[in-house]
Amino acid sequence: MLFVYSITLFVNAALLFIIEPMVAKMILPLLGGGPSVWNTSLAFYQACLLIGYSYAHFGSRWLGTRRHALLHLNLMLAALLLLPVVLPVHWFASRSHHPVNVVLGGLTTMIGLPFLAMSAGAPLLQKWFASCRKSAARDPYFLYAASNAGSIAGLLAYPLLLEPTFSLGRQNQLWFFGYLALLILMALCVLYFLRPLSAVGETSERVEGPNP
Repeated sequence: MLFVYSITLFVNAALLFIIEPMVAKMILPLLGGGPSVWNTSLAFYQACLLIGYSYAHFGSRWLGTRRHALLHLNLMLAALLLLPVVLPVHWFASRSHHPVNVVLGGLTTMIGLPFLAMSAGAPLLQKWFASCRKSAARDPYFLYAASNAGSIAGLLAYPLLLEPTFSLGRQNQLWFFGYLALLILMALCVLYFLRPLSAVGETSERVEGPNP
């Protein structure tokens, strides 16, 4: 399961950093590349990250870690209703709204829930792994390496591979398939974390052996 948690963190971070330029390429023809568009988009992503981290921290404290794990899995399932990413052309084409509201409303409609769910993925996965009764779980911070590697891979993959190779529609499909893979991996992590405590204790005894 160490590998499963690591690859889940890797995929989660990579998808986060791929969707940002992909969505930017979708909306730029409609809005242009003015400073207000870029600054508002950056503010949206940073706000989602802050909300996601807060949700990961306070959700576990209020609901308990195990119930919160099930809630998060359901949240990721609900995000499928917004995927693949759909561009609300009528919203961006409207001239009756302030440009800042157009960008914020459009991004929220397009990717708000999936981006929020994935932004909470890294701290939640680390918390779940740290709660497992495994020797490696005593120091889960090596999982940061998997998350950072995924971030770098996502940043490099889009301009070097995805953008020059695939059309925007194909990129959207590939990202959707990546999200489905992440959902499966996340479900495996949640199921492993939610194993009965008795089974965890029995596994620990078999690995460590009986006490003298």
